[in-house]
Amino acid sequence: MKRIVVTGAAGSGKSTLAARLAAVLGYPFIEPDALFWGPNWTPAPRDEFRNKIANCIAGDTWTIGGNYSVARDLIWRRADTLIWLDYPLPFVLWRLSKRTLRRIITQEALWGGNVESWRGQFASRDSLFVFAAKTHHRQRREMPILLTQPEYAHLYTHRFRQPDEAEKWLCSLHLSAIGGE
Repeated sequence: MKRIVVTGAAGSGKSTLAARLAAVLGYPFIEPDALFWGPNWTPAPRDEFRNKIANCIAGDTWTIGGNYSVARDLIWRRADTLIWLDYPLPFVLWRLSKRTLRRIITQEALWGGNVESWRGQFASRDSLFVFAAKTHHRQRREMPILLTQPEYAHLYTHRFRQPDEAEKWLCSLHLSAIGGE
């Protein structure tokens, strides 16, 4: 387990788990959102984003958390392990709400210096809540099909349906890393 991609619905905790995993294993953590979003929520051009991703995943070890289909082929072909956070939609929306409210209240600066707003998250068609609700079931339907594709047959896959499953797995890795049971 040297190159790990964490995937799942918007708000499922992909980046959080990937960052924690990187810390436990001592690997670099790659955050695609930081490579994609510029100031004023301006997305990076497709080729530029793919080049940034390719440069970041060129190393021998890394963890990455994200669902950017525009770079999936690069990431998944290079990865050796895929972790799928396949959590129920109500849980994902609850987690997304908690995170979004915290970011709005604290005015936490995100990628490119962007800040989430009440209007952007709760009164916009571009809201992550709308995106999560629209894509959750499609992802559940398409992910097993993607994972049967020959170009991804090499991936060792973990599918976690509840957060406590992922947490137990991460704790077992941590214990292994420090020489415990």
